[in-house]
Amino acid sequence: MCGIVAATAGRNIRDILIAGLHALEYRGYDSAGIALQQDGYLARQRSAGKVKDLEALLDARPIDGHCGISHTRWATHGVPNTENAHPHTSGDQLALVHNGIIENHQQLRDELQQSGRIFTSDTDTEVMVHLIAQLMDSGLGLFSAVQKAVGRLRGAFAIAVVSATEPGLVVGARQGSPLVLGVGNGEHFLASDIYPLLGETNRFVYLQEGDVVALQADGYEITDQNNQPATRPVKEVATKADAVQRGNYPHYMLKEIFEQPQAVAETLQGRVSATAVLPNIFGVGAMDTLQKIRQVHLVACGTSYHAGLVAGYQIEQLAGIPCHAEIASEYRYRHPVVPENTLFVAISQSGETADTLAALKHAKQAGYTTTLAICNVAESSIVREAELRLMTRAGPEIGVASTKAFTTQLVALQLLVLELAKLNGVDADVYAGYVADLNRLPVLLNQALSLDTEFAALSAAFVDRNHALFLGRGSHYPIAMEGALKLKEISYIHAEAYAAGELKHGPLALIDAEMPVFAVAPNNKLLEKLISNIEEVSARGGELYVIADSRVVSSFHQRHGHVIGLDTGGPLLSPVVMTIPLQLLAYHVALQRGTDVDQPRNLAKSVTVE
Repeated sequence: MCGIVAATAGRNIRDILIAGLHALEYRGYDSAGIALQQDGYLARQRSAGKVKDLEALLDARPIDGHCGISHTRWATHGVPNTENAHPHTSGDQLALVHNGIIENHQQLRDELQQSGRIFTSDTDTEVMVHLIAQLMDSGLGLFSAVQKAVGRLRGAFAIAVVSATEPGLVVGARQGSPLVLGVGNGEHFLASDIYPLLGETNRFVYLQEGDVVALQADGYEITDQNNQPATRPVKEVATKADAVQRGNYPHYMLKEIFEQPQAVAETLQGRVSATAVLPNIFGVGAMDTLQKIRQVHLVACGTSYHAGLVAGYQIEQLAGIPCHAEIASEYRYRHPVVPENTLFVAISQSGETADTLAALKHAKQAGYTTTLAICNVAESSIVREAELRLMTRAGPEIGVASTKAFTTQLVALQLLVLELAKLNGVDADVYAGYVADLNRLPVLLNQALSLDTEFAALSAAFVDRNHALFLGRGSHYPIAMEGALKLKEISYIHAEAYAAGELKHGPLALIDAEMPVFAVAPNNKLLEKLISNIEEVSARGGELYVIADSRVVSSFHQRHGHVIGLDTGGPLLSPVVMTIPLQLLAYHVALQRGTDVDQPRNLAKSVTVE
């Protein structure tokens, strides 16, 4: 969601902060701001809109400094405007930036207003800066004031604070939202994740829940949630700054679509041989635990939820054990029944998804045999919280609409599917065949990407449509859901997905010549059923587009509209391969419509608030 970058150094840091904000634009935002320490006061610039608008203000009225904070905001409390943009200040002596939501902000606001504090925004964030200022007025230094203030906050937050009275000092704190410390040579940094700091350092400290950190150019100190001194390991990362650059691609999303063959190869590397999934890929001793599993619950949000739905079909089909996938925001507020020997799986690209993290914490108290994280970020909260883990290795994903994170989640989950199948007595030859299929997957994805030109041409045919329908059956129904989500996310076309057999139960009322209908047609036993559903659309004048396994293209008639064939591999691979055309479709339609492909309106990459 919101993005934080802060620094203290022996040099001017303005350009470092602005470059960091640019690196965080992928998270989604609607305003930006910066505050830098001056001689006895803080200078602040804020702007609604993009970071480039903030840069224009800084060009017109430059401010420099060696210590400061900056922010990109995604609106939760208060409309996107300059008054609600961060940093928020108390006078010109204290400034604060915040990612998250303060749930008891109204209570604190009432209390602070009664004591004479003047509020100038509609945000929940502003209560924190006034609370800290009040504590400093009582005689506390900035570090102690922040330690005391966070004890009064309910909700999720990561903050960075500077004061004009303590030159060179930045104080940060985290509870429920990520915050990392970058360790430099004679300079130190804070940020929401590592990407904005890769140009300055490759050494990072991943702050833990309840940590408060004080950093200066020459060092830092950390206290834990009990205000006791804490030591956190410094970790060197291999990710290079150019890993989060677009290169020769016009958009991050297109780059990440084309990175999928390599990303999937990375997911599989060192985890499968020619005939078997290797032992202990989920953690040492994991196989002994998985042997006990007789039911699986998968919990996730958005695109990750679609990956869980696909895995649910495959676990029940191949492993023969019950599996239920659920949206995390629903799961966390009900009272799920947990049968004996049940595995809980949390799926998240960022590992900081607020609802999924809360669901995982709940699950740890609910009687599951064990918990497993499927995630792309090794040092994330969800990975640290889970007992078992499998990293997807997608690499940095900058486009808000997930592409390679989704396909690598599907593949990581397929490794789990195969292990559960083996432990539950699947035929050895069938098992070996599925593993062999997995090893072919990067090649099949490359072949699917060759359809890019075809979908670029196809997209022009319905760029002016306002609605679209996606159909699928079995494990390809969630793939239809993902295709609809991608189209609506980046092109703003209203798109919905249905299990094709549900057409007769309502959606057929929508079908006419103005309604594009996309059907996902794999080579499986449901093909004839799907063709019957497609005939229902054709008979009512619907505009049909069928993405079909190349072996079944001949099953379709000219009246079925546009039929695009591709080699989808076996039943395990087909959902992954058939995702690629739907991603290309969404991308090219959005491109034709002129929308912001990488930063679609109202959306954020990492949803760290409820």
